[in-house]
Amino acid sequence: MAGYRRQLYRDDAVVLRVQKLGESDRIITLLTRRHGRLRAVARGVRRTTSKFGARLEPFGHVDLQLAGDPKGNHGSSLHTISQVEGIDLYGKRFLGDYPRYTAASAIAETAERLTPIEREPSLRLFQLTLGALRSLARGDHATTLVLDAYLLRGMAFAGWAPALTACAVCGTPGKHRAFSVPAGGAVCPDCRPPGAAHPAPATIDLMSALTTGNWAYADATETGVRRECSGLVAAHLQWHLERALRSLPLVDRGAPASGAVPPPGGAGPGVVPPRTGAGPAAAGVNREMTE
Repeated sequence: MAGYRRQLYRDDAVVLRVQKLGESDRIITLLTRRHGRLRAVARGVRRTTSKFGARLEPFGHVDLQLAGDPKGNHGSSLHTISQVEGIDLYGKRFLGDYPRYTAASAIAETAERLTPIEREPSLRLFQLTLGALRSLARGDHATTLVLDAYLLRGMAFAGWAPALTACAVCGTPGKHRAFSVPAGGAVCPDCRPPGAAHPAPATIDLMSALTTGNWAYADATETGVRRECSGLVAAHLQWHLERALRSLPLVDRGAPASGAVPPPGGAGPGVVPPRTGAGPAAAGVNREMTE
């Protein structure tokens, strides 16, 4: 529109992803508190003289001043970052810790997938993402528990929460032993489809605990139960996303337990794989988050 002048506005955001642009710029993908997910150009941040390049790294919580139309009605869809202050740069705490880095990568990728429309406010998802990264940084709980809790609650926001306390098909209440990803969660014997998984009762209980925030129960669970829970959660998420998350197969989940449902990246009995192929090798996470 002729005569349009770009507005300046402030917001705080979580940095989800960065990409190279030209010789010295970057495109930063942000999940903001009030304006949802948006992309912005950071000019000159790859130069050694940049004053705020180090603040715009993945997983950081930052306060920003941006130039552009916050509603997206005028001008380019790419905003410009004019000022940035670091509130808490969690990424610095993950660089030397492979399990936490890959878990944070999966959280950031999931947050981007769950916000397909730019500039659509999603305060609950922003708070959930920020809380998950903060918990990882502080080491409050095992990394896999934090990640699975985030995925389960994120699916609840999107309307994809697995049925855990009633049959996903007929609604019969109770703790059912079978779990079917295409059916939507736990299923009773009458509704159980062919190929349904039969996880341990403790696995379904762990999924319920992570969904409701019962960390006392979750922290006391065994490794085998956690791995089986991770396999079901990842399969359920990727089924609804209709594509695999590239970072999930790289998450360090410890040594596999006998009979446990394997985590994403390997096939296992009773777990329906996502409807697309697996992600790239480990180097892909670094490219996705920092290039």
